Amino acid sequence: MLKFCSLYSGSTGNSLFVKSDNTNILIDAGVSAKKIVDALASINIDIEDISAIFITHEHSDHIQGLGTISKKYNIPVFANQKTWNAMENQKQKINPKNINTFINNQILDFNDLKIFPFDIPHDAANPCGFNIYNNNTKISVATDIGHMDNVIVNNLKDSSFLLLESNYEPEVLKCSSYPFKLKERIAGPFGHLSNISAGKTIAYLSNYGLKHVMLGHLSKENNFPELAYKSVVDELINCNCDTSKINLSIASRYEPSKLFDVG
Repeated sequence: MLKFCSLYSGSTGNSLFVKSDNTNILIDAGVSAKKIVDALASINIDIEDISAIFITHEHSDHIQGLGTISKKYNIPVFANQKTWNAMENQKQKINPKNINTFINNQILDFNDLKIFPFDIPHDAANPCGFNIYNNNTKISVATDIGHMDNVIVNNLKDSSFLLLESNYEPEVLKCSSYPFKLKERIAGPFGHLSNISAGKTIAYLSNYGLKHVMLGHLSKENNFPELAYKSVVDELINCNCDTSKINLSIASRYEPSKLFDVG
């Protein structure tokens, strides 16, 4: 049994929750400790029952509350070594016994979960997405992706549930007030994934058993939920994908999603 909830997702902060029969984990802690505690309480999860926090990369919208929440509630944290090296300020707050290291592209057994961190292209030290397995069920999390490639797509195949970045709408980004260099960074090969690229990816993965998709990490300035949803659905239709077979939702930047029973 796996359950999933997006506590917060967006350019202002990210934290995700995954539950199995015996394990509760967070992926990232990019908002304050209080917000995470309150969000968990809203889905009837006690912060004291969190088994570990797994970190995708060191950007502040993914680690803002990490040191505080780990220290206050004695929670183990897992990240790869280059990411630990890049978040020294947060690391200093964490009890050394709670500092754990994984290696990208190597499977990690954690309680009743198998967790596979896979490389993603983003302008961070050593960023990753995650496949999370329990029995025959697979959840995948993939955000902060500069471009989609065959390796990432292969890691996402056979997922029962996918949280996928749908960060920006290209035409909105072009007209936004962002400086040109920032626009280049966002749309570049180590920036973020567009609505259109997300739609193409989902259409392809629908041929590999994907049924539930949550669009996440939406930009506050260069996207909005209704546009992301429409753009992705339009792309699914363009790719001759049967949209009735895909359960599509949007992760909020401000509040937790429902707790999805993945299977």
